[in-house]
Amino acid sequence: MASAAEQLAASINLSAFSKATELKSRIWFTLAALVVYRLGTYIPIPGIDPAILHEIFSSKAGGILGMFDMFSGGALGRMTIFALNIMPYISASIIIQLLTAVSPTLEALKKEGESGRKKLNQYTRYGTVGLAAVQAYGIAVGLEGMRAGTASAVIDPGLFFRLVTVVTLTGGTVFLMWLGEQITARGVGNGISLIIMAGIVARIPTFLVQLFEQARTGAINPALIIAMFVLFGALIAFVVFMERAQRRLLVQYPKRQQGNRIFGGESSHLPLKINVAGVIPPIFASSLLLLPTTVANFNAANIPAWLQNIVVLLGHGKPLFILLYAAGIMFFCFFYTAIVFNPEETADNLKKYGGFIPGIRPGKRTAEYIDYVLTRITVIGSLYLTAVCLIPEIIGGAYNVQQFAFGGTSLLIVVSVTMDTVAQIQSHLIAQQYEGLIKKARLKGARTK
Repeated sequence: MASAAEQLAASINLSAFSKATELKSRIWFTLAALVVYRLGTYIPIPGIDPAILHEIFSSKAGGILGMFDMFSGGALGRMTIFALNIMPYISASIIIQLLTAVSPTLEALKKEGESGRKKLNQYTRYGTVGLAAVQAYGIAVGLEGMRAGTASAVIDPGLFFRLVTVVTLTGGTVFLMWLGEQITARGVGNGISLIIMAGIVARIPTFLVQLFEQARTGAINPALIIAMFVLFGALIAFVVFMERAQRRLLVQYPKRQQGNRIFGGESSHLPLKINVAGVIPPIFASSLLLLPTTVANFNAANIPAWLQNIVVLLGHGKPLFILLYAAGIMFFCFFYTAIVFNPEETADNLKKYGGFIPGIRPGKRTAEYIDYVLTRITVIGSLYLTAVCLIPEIIGGAYNVQQFAFGGTSLLIVVSVTMDTVAQIQSHLIAQQYEGLIKKARLKGARTK
């Protein structure tokens, strides 16, 4: 039987949306912020030659730079003010999460509640600025060394160019971090996730044009394109199903008496997601595997023959790449799940509020049981992530289809962010309907009196 919330969500219609003025203003703010972001991805940093840079990136798009360019919506390939995108913020957030698991000070801040969360967010912002500055300086030095024949990508290399690049790229990342926070607070959905999704979605038209051009020239069979669309539709349905899947552990609360009244005696559920780690494992695994290819592309004349052979074996769709990619995804699934979910802390919180899992003693035994269940569903989650990420890789390698524009990682990000945004829109509509019902009840009560 559907819950009351699900029944109410199903009754939402266009008329309810037309009355939700606050929601409409939030949606318009979100769209305006994303337009500002996309405009910034076309403003180049000073001192570069766009034509030479495009020629260089076209020849080196298969490495880690291609993946980062996908997340930035082409801003890195055009070397614009948003070339670093929001990736330094993502890296800083992950670093803070990892440090929280090993640092008693940060762990104590995490347990302080809202005040501790604000301090951790502030540390993340500081880390973002530091990482962005370091990466921007590395990009400036790398740009000075980029050449297409005898032509340099930088018009006037030197200290001034490096300083301008560091300030521009760091400022662009900080602005995107602020813009993402504004979308979260005043718009709809998670701002940081929406910015990443906007960059990925912006590449889809280019990908489709390239795909249809290959079909027109005969490089790809049109029947293969139809099969790819059907397959991606099935993958989207599969991702939606798995992202919504949960293992619910029954939690019982004992009855307690206060005066003449009895409280408690209710039961609830502890939901454990099948995919706790999200999209972090495929991002980590692909970054590590694409790093040798990127280094080799920039130093092709100086690397030995045996290293060139390894780079060839690590190409997209190659058996070694697929094997290491699958192993990396599974490893990071378990590693990152262990970082973000603490069974002992969850068991302590249940014990603190008097909750217990039927048949399991509170405390250590509960933590062991939660860890037991979590380990087994993480196996399923890791296999799910591996399948979603490897299918585009195998197709791309077998049929020479450029899958970077819409690979498994980007598919996971787009579907997950879309589901989260739609859920928030439905929550706003439900809240608006509840507010309308409360106002009507108050009016009826006033008339009765």
